[in-house]
Parts: sequence; C-alpha cells; structure tokens
Amino acid sequence: MITSGQMRAARALLGIDQRRLAESSGVSLPTIQRMEQSDGVVRGMIDNLVKILVVFDEMGVEMISDSAKSHAGGRGVRLKQAPSEKRSPPAHT
Repeated sequence: MITSGQMRAARALLGIDQRRLAESSGVSLPTIQRMEQSDGVVRGMIDNLVKILVVFDEMGVEMISDSAKSHAGGRGVRLKQAPSEKRSPPAHT
C-alpha cells in the first residue's frame, strides 16, 4: 500500500515534520514514527494508513505504486499537477 520511504519522501515534498502529519491525520506521533522506521511496506491498522494517505492526497502528493506509470519505474511520490487552466486566446487589437 505505502512504504516507509514513500511516507518520508511525501513529508519532505510537503516540508512537514512527523508531528504535523500526526496532527493533520489524527494518527499518534509514536505510530507515525513506527511506520516510518519500518522496513519496506508499512504495516499497521488500515484506518491509520488510510488517514495518512488522505492527508497526503489533500496536501497534493500522489503516491506512485509499482504498477503506476513512472519514468524510472518502481514506487515513489510526486506532487500532483494542478489542473490546467483554460485560457482564452489573447485578443488581437
């Protein structure tokens, strides 16, 4: 679902610390710390994992799974692209 490396990378992209993630997600700081210290895929209560993923999503981070399209392949994170704004062509005078 999500790896400890993805959690750390997502926080780094957002410039937030573990405490801020804990406060934003409603997951305790010790739980966040344990998740990020785990090796590989984070194990924990599904509810906690979902809360964390929702926070990352709302803050604009997209998780890249093994099967997702990625230039280098493998898991990762990236900032979501803002929806392109529809602009009208410049007026000619």
